[in-house]
Amino acid sequence: MVPRERVAISSYPFRDFIAGAHDSSSNSSAHKMDLKEFLPHVKAKFNINKIEPWSEHFLSLGGKYLEELRSSVANANGMIVNIAVDGEHSPFALDKAEREKGIAFSKQWIDVAATVGSPSVRTNMPPAKDSKPDVDRAAVSITRVVEYAAAKGILVNLENDNPLSEDPFFVVKVIEKVNSPWLHSNPDFANSLMTGKTEYAYKGIEALFAHAYGICHIKAMEADEKGQLVHVDMARAFGILKKSNYKGYCSMEFDSPGDPYQGTADLVEKTLQYLS
Repeated sequence: MVPRERVAISSYPFRDFIAGAHDSSSNSSAHKMDLKEFLPHVKAKFNINKIEPWSEHFLSLGGKYLEELRSSVANANGMIVNIAVDGEHSPFALDKAEREKGIAFSKQWIDVAATVGSPSVRTNMPPAKDSKPDVDRAAVSITRVVEYAAAKGILVNLENDNPLSEDPFFVVKVIEKVNSPWLHSNPDFANSLMTGKTEYAYKGIEALFAHAYGICHIKAMEADEKGQLVHVDMARAFGILKKSNYKGYCSMEFDSPGDPYQGTADLVEKTLQYLS
């Protein structure tokens, strides 16, 4: 694919402009766009026809809503390349009921992906209240999710998102333990840098790209809990991407203070330069 065809726009940076499933009142979402409007909006603003919706932006998981979303994407001659899914139930919790809830949640979103035409989902591994991250328990849970997804032709991705429960090397260990062609990584340029362990973070990104296939998240910077900006060495990060021979989609996920429209436009420009 030419570089522009590999670029997608995440809906996450536009959370102040897109109605969310958990908006506290109808008034709070009255002047926000529906996710069904997002791809035509992205196409007009950025000349990009691929999106990565965030699970929070689905106002319904009902069949009618999902079919309408699929139609809106098709009518705009676009594509959903992945769905970024965030749940609350840990796949490595000691409590079996907690793990079962996490598995059921991920399966539900695999059904959503199949309905809207997304080839993959990025499911998450949130922290457990009763356990530290455990590779064996996580792998057993994720295996069940992946087997369900494979039967529907959907890929599953794991991201270095939460620094407590999704350390890049932990994610890699889970992927290698599951050992399925239907499970891959979703490397994020900035998330692991938030720990302050710079060299460790870049080694983690490199380890993740060895297992990446269809999706990665592009960021130039991110604000930590204190509001301090952590900057990505873009040349180094894209060097890792290219060295791994990654050929999948690059999702723009601007996640720092400032205008998400200008920030996303800048990310698109930098990405096209580095992919060229």
